[in-house]
Amino acid sequence: MILSAIAAKLKRRSKDDFKGRHFEAGMIVQAVSWYLRFPLSYRDIEEMLLERGLEVDHSTVNRWVLAYAPLIERRLRPFRKPHCGSLRVDETYVKVRGEWRYLYRAVDKQGEAVDFLLTARRDLDAAKRFFRKALQDQPLLSPDRIGTDGAGIYPPALVAARKEGLLSRDPVHHVTKHLQQGIESDHFRVKKNMPKIGGFQSFNTARRSIQGFEAMLWLRKGFGFAEAWTVIEQNRLLGFCFGFSAVNKA
Repeated sequence: MILSAIAAKLKRRSKDDFKGRHFEAGMIVQAVSWYLRFPLSYRDIEEMLLERGLEVDHSTVNRWVLAYAPLIERRLRPFRKPHCGSLRVDETYVKVRGEWRYLYRAVDKQGEAVDFLLTARRDLDAAKRFFRKALQDQPLLSPDRIGTDGAGIYPPALVAARKEGLLSRDPVHHVTKHLQQGIESDHFRVKKNMPKIGGFQSFNTARRSIQGFEAMLWLRKGFGFAEAWTVIEQNRLLGFCFGFSAVNKA
């Protein structure tokens, strides 16, 4: 009964999500998920849709990604597992209009996603904003260990998070290279589908697209579900989040 009520609510919401679109909602989410899941260009997806008899310009696919990648992230966010208490925090580089920007990311020691934040600078204010975003929605799950690289911005950022009430205790802050290898490998998984030549064309495009890339990585990791987690199950959950039966079913 509860799941049926949730599904009905999501189905009603889906009508507003896709109001005014000239293509079916399932097909739009399918195209967006292809872009976020695989190393494909907008023109690649244009051709793939044409093979199915659908004429969609690549610029339209671009608009779909910018509109629905953030929505996918918001719908999948509640499914994330609580972190295990030991976090790995690191930043990686993302090119936007030819300039390097910084993507702060955190995973726990089991590789489960915690949060992310794209910033223009790598400084104390950016680190404080990242910890605020990563910790404010889980105030009762204060980590007991936080691993970072040797950047000097992290100790004062952690002190600020403690003063703001985002940490209920003082976590052990460890700086060790080998413990960071796990999150550095995770960086590659989320960046492998990003534009390779020239990077993103604007900060807003980068931010919205990265929301989708991160969310699709959450989906592929499985949210801790015990049963088999193939692309079929992934698409069922994605379809459920938008109130329709399946994605990538045709």
